[in-house]
Amino acid sequence: MDREPEVGTDAALAKTLVAEQFGQWSGLPVSRVDAVSTDHDIYRLGDRLALRFPRRRSAVAAIDKECVWLPRLAAGLPLQIPLPIARGEPAHGYPYPWGVVQWLEGVPLGDREAKSADVARDLGRFITALHAQDASGGPVAGAHNHWRGAPLAAFDAEMRRRFAALSDIPDLAEIVAAWERGLAVEAWAGAPVWVHGDLKGANLLVRDGALSGVLDWGLAGIGDPASDLSAGWSLLRGRARAAFRAAVAVDDATWARGRAWALIEGVLGLSYYRGRQDALAHAGRRVIDAVLADDQA
Repeated sequence: MDREPEVGTDAALAKTLVAEQFGQWSGLPVSRVDAVSTDHDIYRLGDRLALRFPRRRSAVAAIDKECVWLPRLAAGLPLQIPLPIARGEPAHGYPYPWGVVQWLEGVPLGDREAKSADVARDLGRFITALHAQDASGGPVAGAHNHWRGAPLAAFDAEMRRRFAALSDIPDLAEIVAAWERGLAVEAWAGAPVWVHGDLKGANLLVRDGALSGVLDWGLAGIGDPASDLSAGWSLLRGRARAAFRAAVAVDDATWARGRAWALIEGVLGLSYYRGRQDALAHAGRRVIDAVLADDQA
């Protein structure tokens, strides 16, 4: 999880780039969005558009991928997704392509909605619809999407390194045992399916208490559907997880691999952020606790 050097932006630069490259929008106000994004700076452009500026080179691929695939996926999905409108070019010292996308109204999913069985069912239906989309020619899991959708075994070496970094954690043996149980689960043998790859609260929009949209498709790809099921432990609370489980209607092996994917998220988050950002380290620990409680139930 070491990061590449980042390139910063500000609203003045964004407005200049829009005015020079898309004159039809030059009179619209530009304001920075206080969003939790690890890869992009995001700005609102008027009432109906948003701007996404990659902060590092590795994030550029997401702009191109979304331009190609989101229009093809949108019609088959039950929730809104931010369709690409235009692709901007590097200029004024900003070195990367950037995107103009639809602005979707709503607020990020919070703790209250994470406990809602209705929200959990809506998320499960969305995932089921996504996994049913035609995956022909889609981008196979790899470095471009941090290997979301790849076999769990692809993460084993990295997880062992993270376990070594967590050697002082009192329940490390339980965490390792849960990971090894996940590795022992039957691997996905079906055809690759579309996965979103990053179904965290910041990427799920809520309006009037109901799930309404799904943002940030930079980690989308095709592979094992289990990686999207990690939301059952990393995001949902209480009875909402059972509602989610019923809505996704996957086999037991896929559900178990989804739990192992949640453990990956928790271990990577805790090992990277502790001593750096306490809130994010705590979030990783919470996911690990949810996985352990369910794995041992």
